[in-house]
Amino acid sequence: MTGFGRFLEIMAAEPEKEPDNPVEIGTLGGEIEFENVCFSYKSKDNPGSTKVIKDLSLKIRQGRTVAFVGPSGGGKTTLCHLIPRFYEIDSGAIKIDGIDITCVNRKDLRRNVGIVAQDVFLFAGSIKDNIGYGRLGATDDEIIEAAKRANIHDFAMSLPNGYNTEVGERGVKLSGGQKQRISIARAFLKNPPILILDEATSALDNITEMQIQTSLEELSKGRTTIIVAHRLSTVKNADEILVLTANGITERGTHTELMEMNGFYSHLYSFYN
Repeated sequence: MTGFGRFLEIMAAEPEKEPDNPVEIGTLGGEIEFENVCFSYKSKDNPGSTKVIKDLSLKIRQGRTVAFVGPSGGGKTTLCHLIPRFYEIDSGAIKIDGIDITCVNRKDLRRNVGIVAQDVFLFAGSIKDNIGYGRLGATDDEIIEAAKRANIHDFAMSLPNGYNTEVGERGVKLSGGQKQRISIARAFLKNPPILILDEATSALDNITEMQIQTSLEELSKGRTTIIVAHRLSTVKNADEILVLTANGITERGTHTELMEMNGFYSHLYSFYN
């Protein structure tokens, strides 16, 4: 009955509203701008709201790698989810290449955004199917090339059924590192101009994280990349690092600049290293 109740809940959900005359965008360049953005979580159970982002203004230049660090609850992941419009902002504007994202169809917008998250969702299908989900209609050669770039090809070829090996419900037959590599292969196949890495290695052990990090650095090249991480070793090479707290952006700069400030980032980095 629980499953049926959830089914009814999904069927009753209102479809996402789209603009009447959407702007045709094709492939975006990837410059992102937040203009006085405010966002609060709201729910039916809680008529009030919890303000997470307050009057945030920020520009991320095309092709740059920007990392967000800071305490839990500061709005790092929420900020990332606002870009593909998983949530709607309360006020302000988010623009990509100068275009307000509310003027664009969500399908077109999300086609330009790739996400590698901590919790990888795999379907009950083959390795090939799960990589191919990154871009429907991709050829076998394109899927294999993406797998090679994500360093999952050799593993797939070592299996009796190769790329046709079933991964099980939610990838239960694979390790955390293997699932993450499939997620990275999806992103390589999709080849989006904007990439979001949301705690992409936080669930992995240190050795696997180091191996995965090489693939993520390769994936980030040539595209606008936003990194959310608690492990500061994964963000020290970013073009810019921003400390995001409940009070907004409190520090920003390169790793070297932030270490010289002797503030939150410096103390946190020194504590874990």
